[in-house]
Amino acid sequence: MTKIFAHRGSSGTHPENTITAFKEAVRLGVDGIELDIQLTKDGELVVIHDYTLDRTTDGTGKILDYTVEELKAFDAGSKFSPEFAGETIPTFREVLALLQDTNIELNIEIKKPVKEDTGIEEKMIQELEKYQYSNRSIISSFNHDSLKRVISINKDLECAILYMKKFENPWEYAAEIGAKALHTYRPETDREMVTEAQHKGFPVRVFTINKAEDMTKFFETKVAAIFTDYPEKAMKLLKEVEKEE
Repeated sequence: MTKIFAHRGSSGTHPENTITAFKEAVRLGVDGIELDIQLTKDGELVVIHDYTLDRTTDGTGKILDYTVEELKAFDAGSKFSPEFAGETIPTFREVLALLQDTNIELNIEIKKPVKEDTGIEEKMIQELEKYQYSNRSIISSFNHDSLKRVISINKDLECAILYMKKFENPWEYAAEIGAKALHTYRPETDREMVTEAQHKGFPVRVFTINKAEDMTKFFETKVAAIFTDYPEKAMKLLKEVEKEE
């Protein structure tokens, strides 16, 4: 059965990557939640997608130029809707605490624009171990050097290569670096690749699936999971598709 991952929480109905978006995903009973982590100026892990504050908050500038305390002063809800005024950028620790008593899987995308060792992987793994969430986590990144670092620290963590452009036999490349899954871009994902990859033991999870026709197509293709901004819509549609089978 295809799993439903709430992309940045229930981000179609709530401000992305905020506690309120994650709480909504928990309320809905999703299979998984996807979020993004970055380092602050003082070396803390915060949950936000962009490298800058401008799009989703009332602040400006780079995440890396602020301490966690300074970041907490920005409003991360009002740009989505006035009703969410006062929502803040969560720390990774806050999200792990929120999910502690659930069975929800967590897909953590490491946002890292550089090849250099920043320590983000070690900090993430320490937090996962502290909250006993390692066995419910999938680590993904477009920065495959970052994935290699994760694997070198903890080979038991499931890592997934994130990629936008289709290429031949992606499972072979994934295996080379020690990754165990493929996170693929919707327009570049076809049934043949999904079937072969999953037959070879590499789950395929597709992003970002928001249209009903795309959801239905990938449910029928039996991908391991979809990432969607509208998890409630996806969950209802999946039930309909399963009834028809």
